[in-house]
Amino acid sequence: MSSNGHQELSSEKSLYRIGEVSRITDTKPFVLRYWETEFPTLQPVKSAKGHRLYRRQDVETVLLIKRLLYDQGFTIAGARRHLREISEAESITTADRPKHDEVPPLEAPANVSRKVLLDLRDSLRAFLTLLESE
Repeated sequence: MSSNGHQELSSEKSLYRIGEVSRITDTKPFVLRYWETEFPTLQPVKSAKGHRLYRRQDVETVLLIKRLLYDQGFTIAGARRHLREISEAESITTADRPKHDEVPPLEAPANVSRKVLLDLRDSLRAFLTLLESE
């Protein structure tokens, strides 16, 4: 186990079953299955028998989603948007990247406050929907 309470990913292993990912990330299997429906970037492959097989990248995505939702307080919609922005930023070809050693941060501090406001708006809309349905 690492210092953060999570088990370590095996360096020689390339695919993990849902139970292993559950233990590694300290996340319940039903939560992992739900996140698959909410986050397009999280798409484990299926074995011939229909078992979910998570790649190393999928496990890292689960850890990132968990950090965004539980530690940083993102909503599902906000975390999804954040992951999409990260994915878009990573799709920049190396030719388009700066030539110097330091890559600029993905977000300027002003964008962070916009994100917080967008997440807050999403949360308030969800609460309003709940209140209107009662």
